[in-house]
Amino acid sequence: MVQQWVRLELDVRAFDRERFNGQVERCRKEGLVLTTLAELGDAPEHRRTLYELNRECSADIPGRGEFYSYEEYVKQRLEVASFDPRGVVIALDGDTWIGMAATSHHGRFVFNEMTGVIAPHRRRGLSIAMKTFGLDFARLHGVHTVRTVHHPANTRAIAMNRALGFVDAHWETP
Repeated sequence: MVQQWVRLELDVRAFDRERFNGQVERCRKEGLVLTTLAELGDAPEHRRTLYELNRECSADIPGRGEFYSYEEYVKQRLEVASFDPRGVVIALDGDTWIGMAATSHHGRFVFNEMTGVIAPHRRRGLSIAMKTFGLDFARLHGVHTVRTVHHPANTRAIAMNRALGFVDAHWETP
């Protein structure tokens, strides 16, 4: 059992978008598409594809344990008040879903639930591009804070978030 989760948050007003827009453009120049579940259509087949992508991207997260069944995933991640398909960024390589950054709305803040890229597409800056693209979700809801939480051994994800400007925070894990 994890004793101390790493809690991070970002003040969107202080985010240096220009510094990271290059990652978004580089992905586009490589032929990748960044979109949202809302733009693709929040349909049953897309929810199933999102589940499969989330399961694959989560497989090597330290301390993750067994991934949800599809029914549990729908109940705990999609059929909740905080879910909004506009907050789910999808990276596409042609018709293949290769990455996701899911963010949910919680009143005064948004929460980055999961950012992941399938193994063959990692280390190309796609996570940073998706998170940069997805920050408009916070603005859409009129909030200035994005929160996330990580297992302390998930050092690459923590470093990526800190590079974006996330700082240590002290709040209870959702």
